[in-house]
Amino acid sequence: MEKARPVRGRRAEFFAGIDIGSSTTKAVLLDVRSKLLASAVVRSGVDFGSAARRALRKAEAAAGLAAPRCRGLTATGYGRHNTPFEASVVTEISCHARGSYHHFPKAHTLVDIGGQDSKVVKVDAQGRRTDFKLNRKCAAGTGAFLEEIAHRLRISLGRFDALARKSRKDIELGSYCTVFTATEILARVRQNTAVADIIKAAYSSVIKRVLEMDPLDGEIVLSGGVAAHHPFFISLFEIAIGRRIFIPPLPQLTGAWGAALFAVEGRRGGDA
Repeated sequence: MEKARPVRGRRAEFFAGIDIGSSTTKAVLLDVRSKLLASAVVRSGVDFGSAARRALRKAEAAAGLAAPRCRGLTATGYGRHNTPFEASVVTEISCHARGSYHHFPKAHTLVDIGGQDSKVVKVDAQGRRTDFKLNRKCAAGTGAFLEEIAHRLRISLGRFDALARKSRKDIELGSYCTVFTATEILARVRQNTAVADIIKAAYSSVIKRVLEMDPLDGEIVLSGGVAAHHPFFISLFEIAIGRRIFIPPLPQLTGAWGAALFAVEGRRGGDA
């Protein structure tokens, strides 16, 4: 795993990528050789501009930069047009493909499961995105779906992984709709279904929805907050597709990392 290299107490120039998502905002700082200096994740809230500032300042503090100077910044994500900084703007699909290819430089299919949407992006051997599918019409198949399940069960989302590992029975949630699934879960609770089984079923429901989006051909890379915080989910995904999945370093930051690489490379030309 590529690790950040703090430069405590030194003046330093850097390039930044900021991924302003509907749930979280991510910042990645790279040096002139595209090496990671630091990163940060903050909640986006309702003020995307403020979230971008907080993420960037938090990353600068983590890098220990004295009198930092940003030589280039690229914004991406749902709120990319709300950045308060002078920045180039690149779509999240392009940035996720760029960040994914940086860590896995061969032809692959990227699956990014974010807070409010899921993406399936095809990347060729030269790192070019050749096709993509995007799910934004329903929260099913996203991190928001798991957050709603956690709310209904009154269990911290951070406990899901450990609890799901204790499941001893496979059950299926019949509805893919977040609202209807929440109702079904309440019925399961009344039937004394084990919470561990419900959580594993919720993981499987997300996986099924992603698999419905597009065929997952060849090598698979999985990114996003779900991949970052739910390793048992990854194991279930591998079982579902019958092969290993590559997880990039700091998978929640793949889009921001790609944006920072575009900044290093001097990417211009607007919403490409």
